[in-house]
Amino acid sequence: MKFVDEAQIDVAAGHGGAGCVSFRREKFIPFGGPNGGDGGRGGSVFAVADRNINTLIDYRYARRHEAKNGEAGRGADQFGAAGPDIELRMPVGTIVSDADGGERLVELLEHGQRALLAKGGDGGFGNLHFKSSTNRAPRQKTPGWPGEARKLKLELRVLADVGLLGMPNAGKSTLIAAISNARPKIADYPFTTLHPHLGVVRVGPERSFVVADIPGLIEGASEGAGLGHQFLRHLQRTRLLLHVVDAAPFDEGVDPVQQARAIVAELKKYDAALAAKPRWLVFNKLDMVAAEERERRVKDYVRRLRHKGPVFAISALAREGLQPLIEAVWAHVAREAQHKPAADVRFDPATAAPGPEGPHAT
Repeated sequence: MKFVDEAQIDVAAGHGGAGCVSFRREKFIPFGGPNGGDGGRGGSVFAVADRNINTLIDYRYARRHEAKNGEAGRGADQFGAAGPDIELRMPVGTIVSDADGGERLVELLEHGQRALLAKGGDGGFGNLHFKSSTNRAPRQKTPGWPGEARKLKLELRVLADVGLLGMPNAGKSTLIAAISNARPKIADYPFTTLHPHLGVVRVGPERSFVVADIPGLIEGASEGAGLGHQFLRHLQRTRLLLHVVDAAPFDEGVDPVQQARAIVAELKKYDAALAAKPRWLVFNKLDMVAAEERERRVKDYVRRLRHKGPVFAISALAREGLQPLIEAVWAHVAREAQHKPAADVRFDPATAAPGPEGPHAT
């Protein structure tokens, strides 16, 4: 299924039915009186979060959603039937905003969450409603009230605990495939990932977290280079960013440090709050570096980047050094979930190179 994370739709609630003017016409009842019923309420439009849906593609092609009007009132004290409500099922993580004013209406963050998008109009009053001791034969009625109509913008931001960030071909897809149940496309050319992937990492019984892999960024993404910034929104709800750096680039003229700095610069251009999230460095492809050179190379990269947070050196392809990374990420996510500050974790060059136990942050 094609991944679509933005859509614009029109919703219109139903109008209320008109009231009725009617009088009783029964044998042996010469003064029957009014019996015109009220009109029915128009149908409303609701949004419902559904965890079984992961794209907004349905709303890319079906853009107009109208609820039915309420029925008009009838004689014999019969009120009109209300118009049926309609429910628009959307992925969990969808943000619904007013397309004209930009006002955010609702965020669907839990499965089954229900939100009103357009309220149906109330039904009009029949002449039965106006009966009184001084007005025994009222001929007044009111029309139904119109339902709300809105133009809405839908924006999907996936719900994940951890986001993978990095240049194309840094090995993000290989990493998420190695640690989770996600199976993204993996190839030896850039931009193999064209839309976000989610994977669940099982650390142990009742210990798991969700990882999001987005297409790679390149320098100039804010000007539209590569795939631009269009997928960075999917990292805004994460608790932690794993910045995957290619420690063994195929092109000898490529400097991983400059690439890492370019990624940070693009983050700041897109959203200062996203750039301020906890960001850990993960140096990948260490299997392509000689064992005696790994520690020196990683230590040099960290020194030039002046990174103060945790650093890991791994090989996603060879699955080396992954378990310490997973355990550290789980501990951080668990602390954040309990609203506790994360411990200050520092980099120890002596434990950076992958080995039997793998690298770890100390």
